[in-house]
Amino acid sequence: MDDKISWCLKQKKGIELVEPNENLCQAYFLDADDSLSTMEDVKKKWKIITGYYACYNALYALLMKTGIKCEIHDCTLELMHFFDFEDEEKTFLKNLKKLRIGVQYYLEPATEINSSKIKSFVTHCKVLNKSLEEDKIKELRMELAKND
Repeated sequence: MDDKISWCLKQKKGIELVEPNENLCQAYFLDADDSLSTMEDVKKKWKIITGYYACYNALYALLMKTGIKCEIHDCTLELMHFFDFEDEEKTFLKNLKKLRIGVQYYLEPATEINSSKIKSFVTHCKVLNKSLEEDKIKELRMELAKND
């Protein structure tokens, strides 16, 4: 198991196994869709912020479906390794998070972001959600539980 995941499992607000929750999964996907819609209507830093949260909430929907709770964003992003994300998608979301932090907390100038990549990421999360079978969920949970 990755050292970062092991560290995250030991943190108070880090990775925690909870009951899988399909209702929360769907609620996070609705929130991701709402953020996508908002992203189309805003400019500059708000486009980056809403774009990031569209992706983050779509990823978090998968975690809710599998019964994984995590309140540390870096740890949540590390959990992408357990799903079928390409390295490019992992890098994209990590970079988008850095941009969001820069514009939100340090008032860095907003740069243009690729809205179509954000939409594609959310769509990919929805596809992964449909393909998540009970066996895969159990396997993922067991992998985390043995390192807890």
